[in-house]
Amino acid sequence: MRVPVGWLAEYVDVPAGRTVEELDATFVRLGLEVEEVHRPAEVTGPLVVGRVLDVEELTGFKKPIRWCQVDVGEAAPRGIVCGATNFAVGDTVVVALPGAVLPGGFEIAARKTYDHVSDGMICSARELGIGEDHAGILVLGDGFEPGAEARPVVGLDDVVVELAVTPDRGYCLSMRGIAREVGTGLDVAWRDPGAAEVPGWSGEPAWEVTVADAGRCDRFSMVALEGLDPAAPSPWWMRRRLAQSGIRSISLAVDVTNYVMLELGQPMHAFDRDAVTGPIVVRRAREGERLTTLDGADRQLSGDDLLITDDTGPIGLAAVMGGASTEIGDGTRAVLLEAAHWEPTGVARTARRHRLPSEAAKRFERGVDPAMTVAALARAAQLLAEHGGARVVGGLVDVDTRRPPPSIPLDAARPGRVSGVPYPPAQVVGLLEAVGCAVDADGDRLAVTPPSWRPDLTDPADLVEEVVRLAGYDDVPSVLPTAPPGRGLTETQRRRRAIGRALAEAGHVEAPAYPFVGLPALDALGLPEDDPRREVLLVRNPLREEEPALRTTLLPGLLATLARNLARGRRDVALFEHGSVFTGGVREPAPLPGVDTRPDEETLAALLGAVPDQPWHVAVALTGAREPRGWWGPGRPAGWADAVQAARLVAAAAGVQLFVRPGEQAPWHPGRCAELVVSEAGGDRVVGYAGELHPRVCAALELPARTSAMELDVDALPPAAVPVGPRISTFPPVFLDLAFVVPDEITASHVESLVRGGAGELFEAVRLFDVYSGPPVPAGSRSLAYSLVLRAPDRTLTAEDVARVREGIVAVVELQGISLRSGA
Repeated sequence: MRVPVGWLAEYVDVPAGRTVEELDATFVRLGLEVEEVHRPAEVTGPLVVGRVLDVEELTGFKKPIRWCQVDVGEAAPRGIVCGATNFAVGDTVVVALPGAVLPGGFEIAARKTYDHVSDGMICSARELGIGEDHAGILVLGDGFEPGAEARPVVGLDDVVVELAVTPDRGYCLSMRGIAREVGTGLDVAWRDPGAAEVPGWSGEPAWEVTVADAGRCDRFSMVALEGLDPAAPSPWWMRRRLAQSGIRSISLAVDVTNYVMLELGQPMHAFDRDAVTGPIVVRRAREGERLTTLDGADRQLSGDDLLITDDTGPIGLAAVMGGASTEIGDGTRAVLLEAAHWEPTGVARTARRHRLPSEAAKRFERGVDPAMTVAALARAAQLLAEHGGARVVGGLVDVDTRRPPPSIPLDAARPGRVSGVPYPPAQVVGLLEAVGCAVDADGDRLAVTPPSWRPDLTDPADLVEEVVRLAGYDDVPSVLPTAPPGRGLTETQRRRRAIGRALAEAGHVEAPAYPFVGLPALDALGLPEDDPRREVLLVRNPLREEEPALRTTLLPGLLATLARNLARGRRDVALFEHGSVFTGGVREPAPLPGVDTRPDEETLAALLGAVPDQPWHVAVALTGAREPRGWWGPGRPAGWADAVQAARLVAAAAGVQLFVRPGEQAPWHPGRCAELVVSEAGGDRVVGYAGELHPRVCAALELPARTSAMELDVDALPPAAVPVGPRISTFPPVFLDLAFVVPDEITASHVESLVRGGAGELFEAVRLFDVYSGPPVPAGSRSLAYSLVLRAPDRTLTAEDVARVREGIVAVVELQGISLRSGA
């Protein structure tokens, strides 16, 4: 919300000498964040109002040139050469006299041009730095004396404060609401522009109106006008204030509705009365109906959309945007002015569904004052009569089905208990009345009725916040409570931190993503229709319509980050993320408990039952070179083995042992996918997958071929065993290398487990160091070579001990159809 200080001063008696910085501090103290202060462009030297006395058209030049005589309040008029043609004799304009310096360092001097001496310059809005319109001269209109100082007239001494208004304070999206806040904050008098007396329009209602959905529209007001001069321009002061507020001037009728919206906070709409056919009905849309809105878009309507219709069909998307068929045009002489109060959440849904974040919708979805509809119509009718010659015909239409607001019980001592500042009951009552509430006091028990412009005040906690805010947040003591001694990190917290640290130390970069996903992302992963990861939970108010669901896997966000890094020129990327995923499925809706008391156990159980399971996952994605090339060698590209190794790092950091076996799971390549398994008392449990992504997935996500990934359920890992210090032997180890001929269907991890079991109590470590296929190894098999470390705790091993271990291992593997390779 942009607040011109000069406009604000019309409603609030700002103390003399109050600087913009002090006013800025007042806004902040009231809880309104100041985003920016816009100061006018600097113009030095003489800048005055002038009246055009005579215009002579000069000929013989390639473009229109006019020699003008302009009264600038001096004894004799000044002759000024001008190339614009949008002004006439009798118009008042802004004149920069010789010696003036316009924005950009443009100095004005008397100089000869087009065979005449131009003794000044008639200025456009852009030349003065107050707008972008430079197609014509700035014409001020009536009521200005020649020679008067032009700076206050055009707003060159007016500062605009831009405020960030939070969604719960929609009343501050108007000068009326801001004036009330500033007047209360400065403890000075302020004038309510919405308190003007409404004329007593007589006669039959101007139009027949039916509201078919009173739940979505509890007040609909309308007046009819005729005799509007379609050529009447908007007055300069109105155009200036609209421009300062960031709204483009269009025509008098439209500008008036926008001006009243900014002034009173009540959005309005003007219909061309001659284009409206038959009675007006406010109803919900029927499936298949369409409406062309003022922006020219043909929109398919939903059954949840609320419409303003006539006999021809929809003529407006209620509270969001009008229809093109009844748009105010260049020849409009009769107008229907509409002001209504719409249910906020329905407006928000419609605006987001059609992607129409209009100024009207922004206010309605935050809540506007339903008592302002008729006052806004009266103000708009007054402006159209004053500047366009329009007159009201017929009586007022006012369909009003509002219910009286309920009162809120409040203990007068509660604001003090919450904030730690003792507020006397009289001060609490006074501050609530300053907000606009009606307060009935019975000792310390208060019954508070919020004003119509504060729909956000619904609970005692809201009233407490208002008392503390107006009394001053600065009065609340900044005392930190003494933290009780804790027990340090939990086991779960230590495990998660250890996992993140281990992956980072191994060269992976953490890349957290938003926990939202769209169904196309799951399609790109090639997930089957019955995959549990497709059972997503939809968010009611998603940040992006393309990602309306909570993620069930970390891969979509992580792979999108990988693709984005590749698109920006990165070649070798290894990323990881660990965080919650959200399981889907049908759940009972959560109850909505109040805020006055603690929910009972049954309500808490229902709330927890509605919350989805949120297991903690970790995922890795990598592509490019895992080991860079250099003088030491050609380097090594990242592959499925690196994804598996990342899973082993996670397991080691978690203190558990991980086993690997072939698996098949989307989005991994069926022949290059590993199941990640842990052993539990009840048997083996699959906790994740790692390997190379399917080529179709890489193509869909625009990733290089053979991109690898891993995802593992950390919460599924068993608790780590109590660490026991290793048994240290002072005797030397013995190293033994064995190579086996292994059928292709037997995995290396299975062979390793056989070697461990066959080595017995002398076993210390084993490592696979060579894989070979080809002659003389038979077809359908491969050679796997392992390096073993053997050690005894109490003696030096002999050749006989090593031979027994070798024989034991060979005997175990031969039972599985594995033979010792000759020469090993």
